[in-house]
Amino acid sequence: MDRIAMLSQILAANPDDSFARYGLAQEYSNAGQIDHALQEFKTLIEKNPDYTPAYFMAAQTLAKADRIDEAKRMLVDGISSARRTSNTHAQSEMTAMLEELTQ
Repeated sequence: MDRIAMLSQILAANPDDSFARYGLAQEYSNAGQIDHALQEFKTLIEKNPDYTPAYFMAAQTLAKADRIDEAKRMLVDGISSARRTSNTHAQSEMTAMLEELTQ
């Protein structure tokens, strides 16, 4: 069974499993299935707005798809999440990426 199928099965049994949803989004992104990836990131962020890594990875996915304005908005939201959760490492990574995209 491939990872997408395995993670989908886990989520079918437990739709609130943030770690599995994050993993599924990553697998879709790695497979080039950008729309599926972004939908999973969106669902994850809606259910768990303080799952800070989701913002960063969603922004990277958007940037890879050349959707720069959306990536910037995602980073701004992610930086807010990082501040709420005192995740200074994620905050600095997202700030650096935002600055890079703004240049």
